[in-house]
Amino acid sequence: MLAIPEPGISRIRFEVDPAHHHAAGAAHGTVYFKMLDDAAFYAANSRVTDRFLLTTAFNLLFTRPLKAGVVTAEGRWISGERRVLIADARLLDADGEEVGRGTGTFMRSHIPLATLAGYARQG
Repeated sequence: MLAIPEPGISRIRFEVDPAHHHAAGAAHGTVYFKMLDDAAFYAANSRVTDRFLLTTAFNLLFTRPLKAGVVTAEGRWISGERRVLIADARLLDADGEEVGRGTGTFMRSHIPLATLAGYARQG
C-alpha cells in the first residue's frame, strides 16, 4: 500500500514472504533495493507535476537481516526540483526496527506524467 501524506514524503507497506529469502533465511538484497528505491522515488516524484523521474544512482546500507512479515519503507525528498532530485528512504521491520536505508538520485525524463497509467489527472 502506497501513501503520500504530503509532498516529499512517502510510505509503502508490504509483506515479505519466506519465498523472498536467500539460503540463510533472510530477505534477499533485491527486496531491500526495490522497496527503498520505490519509497525514495515516490517521495521525489511527489514534488514533480509534469515529468516521470528515472533513478540514476542509488546507494544502499543493510543494517540487519529482514525476516518475513509486514515491512514499511519510508521515503523523504531531500533536495532539488528542476532537473535532478535527491531522496532517501529507510526500511522498518514489523517491530519498527530499521533494517536498511538508501539514498537515490533521480532525474526528470522526457515522459509526461499525464501519459502514464495512474498519473493522469481525473477531470
